[in-house]
This record gives sequence, C-alpha cells and structure tokens, in this order.
Amino acid sequence: MKERDVEKERKVREYWQEEKIFQRSIQQRHEAPSFVFYEGPPTANGMPHAGHALGRTIKDFVARYKTMTGHQVLRKAGWDTHGLPVELEVQKKLQLLSKDDIEAFGVEAFIAECKKSVFTYEKEWRQFTEQLGYWVEMDHPYITLDNEYIESVWHILSQIHHDGRLYKGHRVVPYCPHCETSLSSHEVAQGYKDVHDLSATVKFKVAENEYLLCWTTTPWTLPGNVAVAVNPKLSYVKVEQNNERLIVAESLVSTVLKEGYKVIESVRGEALVGMKYVAPFSFVSLNNGHKVIAADFVTEDSGTGLVHIAPAHGEDDYQAVKENGLDFLQVVDEKGRYKQNVPLANKKVKESDVTIIQMLAQENLLYSKRKYEHSYPYCWRCDNPLIYYAMEGWFIRTTDVKEKMIDNNQTVEWYPAHMKNGRFGHFLDQLVDWNIGRNRFWGTPLNVWTCQTCGLESSPNSIAQLKERAIENVDDRIDLHKPYVDRIHLRCSCGGEMKREKEVIDVWFDSGSMPYAQYHYPFEQTTLFNNQFPADIVIEGVDQTRGWFYSLLAVSTLYKGVAPYKKVLSLGHILDEQGQKMSKSKGNALNPTLLIEEFGADALRWALLSDSAPWNNKRFSKKTVQQAKSKIVDTFRNVFSFYDMYAKIDGFDFSQHRVKELAIIDQWILSRLHHTIEKVREGLEVYDFFKSAKLLAEFLDDVSNWYVRRSRQRFWKEGLDHDKRAAYTTLYEVLVQSTRLFAPFMPFVTDEIHLQLVGSSVHLSDFPKQEKTKTNIQLESDMKDVRQIVELTRSIRMAANIKTKQPLQTVIVSAVKGKASVSSFEQIIKDETNVKEIIYEKNTHNFVTVELKVNYAIAGKKYGKRIKVIEQTLKELTVCEKNTLLTNGSLNIEKNGEMLVLENEDVLVEKKAKHPYRFAEGKDCTVILNIGLTEELLQEGLVREVMREVQNRRKKQGLPVDLRIHLTMFGNEKVLRALEKFSALLHESLLVQSITLAEVDEMTNLHVDGETIKVKIDD
Repeated sequence: MKERDVEKERKVREYWQEEKIFQRSIQQRHEAPSFVFYEGPPTANGMPHAGHALGRTIKDFVARYKTMTGHQVLRKAGWDTHGLPVELEVQKKLQLLSKDDIEAFGVEAFIAECKKSVFTYEKEWRQFTEQLGYWVEMDHPYITLDNEYIESVWHILSQIHHDGRLYKGHRVVPYCPHCETSLSSHEVAQGYKDVHDLSATVKFKVAENEYLLCWTTTPWTLPGNVAVAVNPKLSYVKVEQNNERLIVAESLVSTVLKEGYKVIESVRGEALVGMKYVAPFSFVSLNNGHKVIAADFVTEDSGTGLVHIAPAHGEDDYQAVKENGLDFLQVVDEKGRYKQNVPLANKKVKESDVTIIQMLAQENLLYSKRKYEHSYPYCWRCDNPLIYYAMEGWFIRTTDVKEKMIDNNQTVEWYPAHMKNGRFGHFLDQLVDWNIGRNRFWGTPLNVWTCQTCGLESSPNSIAQLKERAIENVDDRIDLHKPYVDRIHLRCSCGGEMKREKEVIDVWFDSGSMPYAQYHYPFEQTTLFNNQFPADIVIEGVDQTRGWFYSLLAVSTLYKGVAPYKKVLSLGHILDEQGQKMSKSKGNALNPTLLIEEFGADALRWALLSDSAPWNNKRFSKKTVQQAKSKIVDTFRNVFSFYDMYAKIDGFDFSQHRVKELAIIDQWILSRLHHTIEKVREGLEVYDFFKSAKLLAEFLDDVSNWYVRRSRQRFWKEGLDHDKRAAYTTLYEVLVQSTRLFAPFMPFVTDEIHLQLVGSSVHLSDFPKQEKTKTNIQLESDMKDVRQIVELTRSIRMAANIKTKQPLQTVIVSAVKGKASVSSFEQIIKDETNVKEIIYEKNTHNFVTVELKVNYAIAGKKYGKRIKVIEQTLKELTVCEKNTLLTNGSLNIEKNGEMLVLENEDVLVEKKAKHPYRFAEGKDCTVILNIGLTEELLQEGLVREVMREVQNRRKKQGLPVDLRIHLTMFGNEKVLRALEKFSALLHESLLVQSITLAEVDEMTNLHVDGETIKVKIDD
C-alpha cells in the first residue's frame, strides 16, 4: 500500500526532532548577521483556522529563506493570554451573564478559571504548528500572563506615566454594554458592520406650533438631549407647512420638507444661538440646557443643518456642552440600559429606537422616519453593537507623539506599499488618545496607585519598587493579577494610603509590548534584546493594521521614540471559492489540520504561497490544495523517483561518475535552473512569493515534462557511457539545487529527497546562488522556439484527430527568427512531433491560401461610396501584394487613376490550408503539417501503438523496469507485415532479449487500431 504524504511528513518531523535540525539551523549561524523576526501572539483558547495556516506558513517561509541565505533567525513563540475573549469563554462555561455575576462568583475564583482556560487548545495548536512545519521555539515561549512579562509592561507604563502621558479623564468612549467596558479606537476599527437602523427627523418645540427640526440616526439618545447645535455661518429658514412653522437649513429645505411649504423668514445661524426650546423628552430637569448653541462641526452635507446634542453619547457633543457651560446629562447606565429616572427604565437603549419613535409620534414631535444604512461599530470580541458613552477612564496621550509616530512610520517599508500612507497612514492621521483602561478582571492590572488623602499618583515600574513602597509585606512570588495586587497598598509622601486604580489594561498594549517583554527587558537579557530590536519584519493579516501593527508602533514610540520594525508584510484574507470570508457560522470554513491529514502540509503550504501575492485576498478551497499536491508535490517526487530508480540500477555515484561535458539539452536545463535561481531570489527579496512560486512551478514542469521526458532514452540504454553519465550528472544537480530552492515552500518533501541525495538536511544548506557561467539566455530562447513549434504541431494533430503515435511525413516551419534558432534541435522536434522531416519556409503561400475581405465596420466609414472599388481591389490582389499588406501593415494601390492606401484594419483575413496540409500560428512562428498518410506511415503508427500496449502489459505483470524480456507476437497478415518492416524500431524501443513473430500458447489479445495482436511476454 502506497504511503500517504502525511505519513512521510511525520517521519521527516521525527528526523528533525531526533537530529535537532531546527536548533542546529540556528546554532550553525551563530556568527552570521541576525534577521529579527517577531511572532505575533495568538490565543490558545480557540482552534487554529485557515487564516492562521496562511500567517504561520508565510512566517516560516521567511525565517527558513533568511536562514538559508546566511542569517541567524531566532523564532520565539508567544501566547496572548489576557482579555475579554478569555473572560467571555469562562463566563459561558460558568453561566455567568454579567460582571455582577462574576463578582458574586468571586473574582479570585474567576481569575483562577481564566488561567485554566487560557491553554485549552494548546495541544491542538502545537500539533497544528508542527504538522504545518512551522519552526518556532514553543518550549520557551513568551506568555503575556507571566509575572516577568507583566513586569516589563509595568516598566513601560511607568515611564509613560512619568512622562505625563498616562492620565485619568472623563471622556466619551466607544463602549460595549454587553462586556461592560470601553474600547480603544483601534479596537473599534476592527468591528464595523453595514446595518440598517431607524433614523428620525424630530421636532423641538420653541413656541406654539413652531419647531426646530433635527435629524438623528440614534433616536435612543434623545432622552439625553441637552442642546441643539447650529452652524453660525450657515443660512437657516423658517417655513410654514401644515399650519406649523419649521426651522431648517436653507440649503436642505427642499430635501427635508419635499413640497407644500412656504418660506417665511431667512436668518443666519448665529441669530438662532441662545434660543430656548422644550426637549422632546423632559424626564430630567436641567439648570442650564435645552437651548441652541453654535458649533462648527454642524454641516449642510446631510440631515437638517441642526444637530441634536447628547453629551453622554458623542465626543463632539460632550465638548460642545462643556465649552458652553451647559449641564451634563447621563440617562444610560453601564449595562446600556435606561436609568430609573426614565420611563423606559431597564430597557436596552440599542433596542429602544422603535419605542422612542412611537413616543415621539404620540406627542406630535415626529416629523418623519426612515431606514438608514450606515457602517456601525460592533464589539470585536462579543459581536454586540457598541454605544458611545461618557465615562471616567485611563488614557495614554498618544496625540502627544502623533507626529513622531507618523515620522517613524515613514522609516518603515510596507508590503503592499500603499498601506504605508494609505490605510495605516490615514489611521495615524486621525489618531486620538489611547483609551487604555478596561473595567474588567482578567488582564494586566494598571500599575497606578492613587492616594486617598491627597490624590497623588504613583506608578511602580517593577516588583522591587512595588515592595519598596508597599505598606504590606509583598511576597517575591506574588501573582501580578487581580485581586492579588488590589490587596497591596502603598505609602504616600503625605502619610496617606494609596489604593490601586481598579482597571486592567487593553490587551493590545500587552501584545504591543512584546519586543521588550518577551525578554523581560530591562530586567534581564539586555544584550539579547539589543540584538533583537527592531524587527527586520513583522507579518500578520491586514486586520492587524489597526491592531498589532499599530500597538507595536505606539508602544515603541512612547517608550523608545523609534519604530519597532523595519518592514511590515500585511497579509490578505482567506476567502472561499465564491469570494466570501470564511466563518464557522456560514459553514464555509476549512479546517487546515484536516487538509494536512488528507494532502500533506507541503501541498497546503504551496497552495497558500502560490495563489497570489501575499497581500492579496485568496480564494481558497480543498481543490486548490489537491491540485498543489498533484501538480507540484507529486511531480517533484516522481522526478526524484525516476532518477533514484535508474541511478540505483546503473550504480551511478555522482562523486565518482560526474562529467563536465554535457549535451545541449543538459546545458539548457542547467541554464533554466540558474536563470530561475536569479529570478526567484529577486522575487523573494521583495516578499513576492507568488512570482517566485510561479517561476519554480514553470521550472519543475520543464524538468519533468521536457528534460526528463526528452532524456528517457538516455537513461534507458545499456551501460554507463559518457552521454548517460552526463544525463545523471545534470539531473542530480537539478534535483539537489531544486530541493534547496523549494525548501522554504515545501520543507518536508525537499528534506526527504535531499537526505537521500546528499545525506544531510536541506535546511542546513545554503539557498542556491546563480552561476552566470551556466546561464545561457540564447539557448533558453532557442529551446522556447522549439517548444512552441512542438506545441503548435500537437495542436494541429489534436484538431485533425491524429494520434501522437502516428508518424507523419513533413512539418513546415515559418519562424520569425528563421532556421538558425531551431536547426540544432531538429531531432527533438522530430521526436516530439513524430514527423520524418522538417522544412523551413519563409513564405507559406504554397501551403496556405489567404483570402482578404472588406472589414465594413472600419472601411465602410473610411471609404464611403468607394467601398465597391475596395471590394474589387481586394479580389484582384496578387499573393505578393497580400503578403506586403499583412507584413507591412499597409499597401498603396492605384485604381482608376486614384491612389488608395489599404491598411490592415480595413480587411478581414481568412487563411485556409491547401490539401493535405493543416496550419497553426503562434507568436513567433507558423507551423504547417502534412497530415497525408501513406501505407508505410500507417504501418509504423500501428507498430508504435503496439509498443505502447506491450509496455502496459509489462507494468501489469509487475516486471522490473530494467528486465530484458522475450517477446512473442502474432496477428493477421497486415499486422505481421508491419511488425516485420519495423522490427528494428521494436528492438530499439523495447527492452528485449528477443522478438519472435509466432503463435504460441497462453497469448494475450491486444486490440490496437481495430486490429487484434496476440502477445506473450516471458522473463
């Protein structure tokens, strides 16, 4: 039973582990320059998916390639272990629905459960990583929950606090009512959805039957209204409609009111400022509010030109109310429900739009309503809609270093390049302060203690500093998590007691700190850190543009003032065959582990790397992996198996039998090899795996379907003469260099083959370098012309339904480059096309007739009434004149005393081959094939088909490929005549000791071209 690829790969993995190949690949480069690689930390409380397969494949590829090109590449794994995804999984497991439930359960017990859950799928992750062939140090990873990691994060935060950039403020922030915590702007950017919400145009009463008109896409915020804003520079009108006076921006009146209105008065926005109104909902009385204010952010782009202001739910609203000294109003609690002083108490605000609109209608305060499609933020962790919510929280003043971050980004090379100043650059341009605090449980605790007496803040930068300032005794082994650190109080210089602020920090700050925290910097390994900072490249999906890529840059700019990476490779998404994003809910997600089990990791890796440029989205399917296995992995193995089988038969030893003088086809494939090496390196240096994979696939096809196929007779013949040794020498070199070229793409099959060829791991070798002395571009070009002739000839055979085994007499070649480029390869052309002779003809008119007809679509407009003259002229053209027109593109003809200029575009060309010829045209040549069949040609065709059937019988009988057989054949008179006539061909082509034409016992009937041939094969 044939061994499956996954089993072969398992044996290679066992070899890697036994011989410590990964470790040796790093150790042997200890004096080489470093190539610094950072592993973005995944979470191990969820299963790996196709996106992880892409990311890990590309990371491994880059690390392997850079190692083989002479660098030392350390690869430290990491685990992202904090944050809400973990909390939500534990809540689900424990059936805890809210933060109140967690506190009732017990924070300490809950934290313990979070710790236990973090590595739920670590075994599956390790198995997946090893099966994929991703070499990364998993035995000593950095883990964000470890004390050492947290201590490094604290050191960074302490410095930011010392620099005055970590502060507590009251701000409107994106907020998840379900998770009961705020989000940072870069988290929000990851969760937008296009949704349909209800919008409303609402009447704000200023007098009897007189109203301000405001349009809102969030009707649920109306109970929190404090003001209405207008732009003081815009023009507004008071109009009369249905016995009501309505105030709206002049430029929007026809859009909002449609028809049936009369303009009464026009005023500037500044004249409306100070106007009092009655709020649609007056559940809470205000000392100073419910009046019109001026605001520059009000535009006439949409809505009514008047904006409803709810300071608790919009940053612009909050600042406008603050600047105008108006009251702040908050009618929504931290669970996203209305508070008790609202009739809708305990109702979720995001589910209240319909109710609010109904209440407005009942009070005659609803002017209109409609569905409104817009992009709305959803929580990236729990997939619930967010709200904007005013609350107290902790922020990092990233706006202080905004320009520095922009400057640092300019030092980075992005792949694709447009991301630098596009998606990423635009995000930096719109930067706001980082909302760092999270009012949750499982995360790195914010290391800020505040004095309960004088309000002084302290931010310890280490465990040692914490112990030094603590009132209580602090154990060296203290767990730096809630609730343990909350039990520690610090001494204030005023004599008061300092308590820790209750928040944990944004998990993105954890992951952004990894360049430092992975080495417990600055507490230890400073030399190693300095050698491993900044990264030469970071690689993650495009969704990390506002995630890990941003947090890395932000943390390093705040802490060190520099960019933490030199290059960024942003990967596209994995999509299904229809171009839809893969997800479990849609049922279109592919399990990478199952794909590996079925087709092997090499096939999966090749499929991912060769689909398109890494930054493009990829349409992916099981079929894609299957094709990668059959076209690339299996072909590679088959080429090696061919070499290995015959080299063992002949006892060929490269070290003893290699030769320097090579046949022209050997020189050609070596030129192709070294030309490919040059181009592959060019592609890989700019991370264009797709281009390099395409070049390698084309080269492998040349090796398998041209070089090996064309050289089979050289390997099959008896003895080990110079020509045969040249073929072995060439194929050995091609295979060794190919394993090294393909190694980063397909690490398993290449190592399996390299071990048998060289005796050592391919991953301990160097990536091939081009030898220019072996590169012959002219030879490659000539062979390309030869192959074009062969392909065109085959296409004629196929169209004429003539088998390849059927010999034909003549092929006529009319080549742009003439006879010189292909004359050295005449025997190859004859063998491949199965023709007896090749004729070179510059002109083809003896074999092909050319008929020119008027192209009325173009010539009709150009010549008008003279089109009849053109028709007649075309009929009278000589062969020479037709050739001139088609070759030069134009022809001057005098007709009836008038000079006509015919151009190619004026005519339609119809070419027909003369009997018994057929023709086909390519880019550089025209091929004409004589398909006439003589009796002798038919006889040879029959014999060649018999030879094919005999070879099939050999295989069925399981005979060794090198065994010379005794062949007995018999048939009718026609068959026997053919076999006798081509006896020499049979002896030359079949591995036989003897051929006897006789009828004997136990013969097998073969059916060939309507004839029955009896055959017996004896060993």
